[in-house]
Amino acid sequence: MDTPSGPATLSMPLGLFVFTLLYGGMTVLAGVLAYKQVQLVPTDLAVESGIFAFLLLVVISSTLAQLYGKQMATRIVWWGFLPLLIASLLMQLVLNLPASPEMLGGRADDLAAFERVHSTVWRVWAAGPAAYIVSLLLNIWIFDKLKGSGEATTLGLMARGALASALSQALDSVIFITLAFYGLFPIMNLLIGQVIAKVALSIVLVPFLITFGVRAARWLDTKKSAADQANEFA
Repeated sequence: MDTPSGPATLSMPLGLFVFTLLYGGMTVLAGVLAYKQVQLVPTDLAVESGIFAFLLLVVISSTLAQLYGKQMATRIVWWGFLPLLIASLLMQLVLNLPASPEMLGGRADDLAAFERVHSTVWRVWAAGPAAYIVSLLLNIWIFDKLKGSGEATTLGLMARGALASALSQALDSVIFITLAFYGLFPIMNLLIGQVIAKVALSIVLVPFLITFGVRAARWLDTKKSAADQANEFA
């Protein structure tokens, strides 16, 4: 009888592993960045900075759906709540811990700025999951439905990515901006700017990022396969 020579290992495509790690990081970073609004020059319209991380979530989820299937991509989206939950709990812990005497005495302005931003960012982190789950599940659903039968061409992949991202991100903007910022300040310029920016980036940038993401994941999977083969002969 053969006996195991070492601990059991879980086989997982390297591309899936790397993109899942990136996905978890972007879920947290999107909420942190969202507090700052940047101007869409040369207009007076604005956009919250979290869209840059969120668009990467769209790219990653579409890449996962393309290579590993709709079910796997959907599972990763749901698991994305875990880093969001842990990050929010850690933030509450840090906000409730007493500041050091050095910071109270010599850096009171820094402390006040930190607490002001992160004590009010709870609305952003509350709005984020609602917009996150609706828009990303919609993105995966549209992206998968447009696939049809057979292997997709590069142009087909880019078109599917652009359309799925544009529709899901427009809805995301309405949900997120309304829940996060309504009543704090006039949101119309931000809402219009957000929709325009996300739709424009979905058409101009997202298709190329998805194409790159698919190729990068396939390359990583090839490297993992080569490493597995080498281990078999070792």
